Amino acid sequence: MKTSIQLYNKLKQTVELFYSQLKLNKFEKTKGRKLAIKIIDVISLGTFKHLNGIPTKKALYKIFQPKCSYKTLVVNLNRFAQLALIVISVLLKINQKEASLIKHTDSTDLPVCLNKNANHHKTMKFLSSWVKNGKGWFYGLKLHITSDLKKKILAIRFTSANACDSKVFMELNKNLNGIFVADGGYVSKDLQIEFYRENERIVFIAPRKNMKKIITAWQFYLYNTRMLIELNFRNLKMFHNLITSLPRSMNGYLANYTYSLLSYLIS
Repeated sequence: MKTSIQLYNKLKQTVELFYSQLKLNKFEKTKGRKLAIKIIDVISLGTFKHLNGIPTKKALYKIFQPKCSYKTLVVNLNRFAQLALIVISVLLKINQKEASLIKHTDSTDLPVCLNKNANHHKTMKFLSSWVKNGKGWFYGLKLHITSDLKKKILAIRFTSANACDSKVFMELNKNLNGIFVADGGYVSKDLQIEFYRENERIVFIAPRKNMKKIITAWQFYLYNTRMLIELNFRNLKMFHNLITSLPRSMNGYLANYTYSLLSYLIS
């Protein structure tokens, strides 16, 4: 317990730095009844949960026992996740300024429930869809990211699972320059032509297995660096609780993804 408090206080110092610089205190109530738990504590607790692999909000509540009810904690975690998104956007801009020349774009599956429960799943039905990937069928969303050779995340988008990767690519990377590397899921002649900007950016897309293509040794090296972006997905899923089926509201799911990403970006 003592160790958890120490780790939490250290994390809270980092969150407070962004909180003050971004002037997020303007969202605090100045009239009427005060919040049962401060916004800075809500964001810090939500981030701490994912940074330390705490599986549920109930477990988080038992560890810290804040001066509010469990329901109040859950409501505020979901409510103020929007402010955590502001911090994420700032961290992405910082990473973009320090990014290496070579960048990777890819997407990963975000199931919202087990396949056997999909037909009865109502919470995320307006955002979710069925799609088949290399691992089989799943029902849920997709997380699209762009990262660089240092594995720093530069851009993020959430879409329904059946979204076309090549179409999302343009929106995801519209403000970025450099040499982009993507896998066979992004094969599109139009994408390569439209995205290209002389002396600023170009995209190299790895050929699919059923395609024959002559490549240079340098292109072969580029394609082999794509595994770096997979490390981001693995770490988010294994150590930051990105995937969940526990929330009982759409806001709960979105808050889970937000705090997971924030905890990863500041770790």
